[in-house]
Amino acid sequence: MAADKHASVHWEGAGKTGKGLISTETGALKDYPYGFASRFEDDKRGTNPEEIVGAAHAACLTMAFAFALEREGLTATKIDTRAAVRLAKDGAGFKIDRIQLELDASVPNLDEAKFQEIAAAAKAGCPLSKALASVPEITLKATLAG
Repeated sequence: MAADKHASVHWEGAGKTGKGLISTETGALKDYPYGFASRFEDDKRGTNPEEIVGAAHAACLTMAFAFALEREGLTATKIDTRAAVRLAKDGAGFKIDRIQLELDASVPNLDEAKFQEIAAAAKAGCPLSKALASVPEITLKATLAG
């Protein structure tokens, strides 16, 4: 089953002073602002591509982990995942050089060793991890609650 998911951006102006609007087909983002300040100057009134990549990667990993648990006959009572995506200077431009993922989960009847095995496999198999394979460092800190 293949399905295209759609997003769009409208931009006006120069790179540093211009403003953009990001939208997704689901409406989760609808003309949401972004620009230089929200990307490089910590302006919280807009988003940025790295934040969106982080959200997507965390969401993908969480679902992959939930499906992996299900294949083992297990169900998490909660999964909380965070992603930190670092944009670093690269010559005259920039690159994403690190993504740090943190997954905290409560899973009844699961020991630590099996938990770590399932989490690592979910990270490796997650479609976003595969798509982001050119990022030099993608780490996962997985914590089993309880």
